[in-house]
Amino acid sequence: MDLERLRHSAAHVMAAAVCRLYESVRLDIGPATDSGFYYDFDMPHRLTPEDFPAIEAEMARLVEADLPFVRFEVSREEASRMLEERGQDYKVQRLADIPEGESISFYRCGEFEDLCRGPHVERTGEIKGFKLTSVAGSYFRGKETNPMLQRIYGIAAESPKQIKVLLKQLEEAAARDHRKLGKELDLFSIQEDVGPGLVHWHPRGARIRSIIEDFWRREHYRAGYELLYSPHIGRAQLWDTSGHLGFYSENMYAPMDVDGGDYYVKPMNCPFHIQIYKNSKRSYRELPLRWAELGTVYRYEKSGVLHGLLRVRGFTQDDAHIFCTPERIQDEVRTTVAFALKMLRAFGFEDVTAYLATRPEKAVGEESRWEQATVSLRGALEAQGIAYEVDQGGGAFYGPKIDLKIKDAIGREWQMGTIQFDFNLPERFDLKYTGEDGADHRPYMVHRALLGSIERFFGVLIEHYGGKFPLWLAPEQVRVLPITDDQLDYADALAAQLRALDFRVTVDRRSERIGAKIRVARNDRVPYMLITGAEEQAAGTAALRGRDGEQVVMTPDAVVGRLREELKTQD
Repeated sequence: MDLERLRHSAAHVMAAAVCRLYESVRLDIGPATDSGFYYDFDMPHRLTPEDFPAIEAEMARLVEADLPFVRFEVSREEASRMLEERGQDYKVQRLADIPEGESISFYRCGEFEDLCRGPHVERTGEIKGFKLTSVAGSYFRGKETNPMLQRIYGIAAESPKQIKVLLKQLEEAAARDHRKLGKELDLFSIQEDVGPGLVHWHPRGARIRSIIEDFWRREHYRAGYELLYSPHIGRAQLWDTSGHLGFYSENMYAPMDVDGGDYYVKPMNCPFHIQIYKNSKRSYRELPLRWAELGTVYRYEKSGVLHGLLRVRGFTQDDAHIFCTPERIQDEVRTTVAFALKMLRAFGFEDVTAYLATRPEKAVGEESRWEQATVSLRGALEAQGIAYEVDQGGGAFYGPKIDLKIKDAIGREWQMGTIQFDFNLPERFDLKYTGEDGADHRPYMVHRALLGSIERFFGVLIEHYGGKFPLWLAPEQVRVLPITDDQLDYADALAAQLRALDFRVTVDRRSERIGAKIRVARNDRVPYMLITGAEEQAAGTAALRGRDGEQVVMTPDAVVGRLREELKTQD
């Protein structure tokens, strides 16, 4: 069964139930989500979870009635009249978003009618399992200056049994929520005094970020990349040439006046990498050029869509651009896909799938180049044995792409890497290289991100591991716990010995009972504790205790060997 269709239909059934139960309900939108659906309402009654049983009971009656979903089309004028007569002013505004010439469709379910493109299941009886999960505020169109609506979230599946599985997953997801764990583990914060969507990395979070970035740099150098640094602002002319001012300005921050000219904070790194390419005359002998940057960019995201680390306004992109000759592009793409898989698997993501988006109806660039690019992307996926789906015509106007998606520890799918051809910017910036024939040629340009943004990737990592990072990523690998103050000097010496070997170690110097110290270290998800009492001090040993509770008395040298062996296994 098409789950997206099922979940969208469940949203309509929920809206119909709400309209039956409450007065003066004004509707906005009700789309499907990855695990369920939501619907936004403006109504006098203040919704709470206590309302859910009544709404679910009404939904159940609509499902039991096995009502058909009936699609019908009307003219734009008729649609506007219908919505205005019903006082559905949010729907009138949504009607205005539908492009001229596109059909205006409604779906009827019993007495409930909704402006909707669809599609839906045939009948309400097909919705075998559903559950309402939460209610939250949501600004109309996600803009904080617009009215606040009430959003009810729910889940839908093919059977009640699958609903139980989804509820268990939601329970686990709540326990792993990176916003909750970020606060508990003191990893990061987003402070209203500074601004929404702007991340503060605390020492422990910054340590993990440093580990990720150091690993990223090392692997990129090994893979034949060179690293770049580029400015944070650029002249308006640059963004005009790139097309951002024409197509992306609503996501860019307002310009600043510098020496009488407009400058913009960068939303992307590509134009700067292109300027470096254009700084010298290029020969086919130099290509491919692989240039990467951990470039911090700023994009104006509506406050309604901001979500912890997963959707922010300032973030650091794991960004790279490849400039290549047509002859080398197939090998280059294959190498890039293999590199992406290596990076994702290094962080524990083994289940990787892909989506291949092909040429849309309106596109720039020669059709033969599109074909060659698409063949190279498809070949790269098949060479790596990755399962993939084809999004026919779903590519951007400037080139086909691969999106790589991973599944986390509880089975949720996240989009990570992207490999995107661009036939637009090389034309806009008139990029050239001198070919073997001595003539000028246009290079292929590939945008490439392996992890996405560091902020979002870190949020996914927190939830994937539930805060229990593997030893190589843990901000604190070992915590030394002296049983009494008499062992403080010995604990400090052990920590210094390990720290000199580049292990990340702290000492709990508090005058607390050892049981309390162990509980705190366990709550902090520290991989290993070294417990030192009078006996250990006298023998020159320590009790190594893991997160699983296993405890073994070892010499410092044996502890080092144990840690190194584990790190070697994880590398």
